[in-house]
Amino acid sequence: MADLERSASAVWQGTLKEGSGKLSAASGTFKDTPYSWAMRFTDPAGTNPEELLAAAHAGCYTMQLSNLLTQKEAKIDNIETKAVVFMTSAPPRKITHIKLTTRAKVSGVDAATFKALAEDAKVNCPVSVALSNVPMELDAALE
Repeated sequence: MADLERSASAVWQGTLKEGSGKLSAASGTFKDTPYSWAMRFTDPAGTNPEELLAAAHAGCYTMQLSNLLTQKEAKIDNIETKAVVFMTSAPPRKITHIKLTTRAKVSGVDAATFKALAEDAKVNCPVSVALSNVPMELDAALE
């Protein structure tokens, strides 16, 4: 049984294509953030579930990699990760894969060790585990 809970909520009004909604995080980090069909499948300002999933995955992965590097007593200057969630636009809509791109300024580990730890983080961060049925690609390198 889990001993931590994190939550967010969504409110939607109207039809799928003409309606709109608002997303809020229980923490208050975002509140009543707009989202809609257009924000999901075109480019107007706002967010969408896949963008939020990408943010969650980038954050979780980067924290996991930081933890693994710390266990190796590496000195971490910074780690920057971009997650891209790819989804089909035609029904049945589905997330097809995720690409993580990580660049890090770290000392105390060689490139091979860094790549092995980066791969470990990709497989074992909690968001990756939850998304284990989605293919994931990793491009990780030291700067």
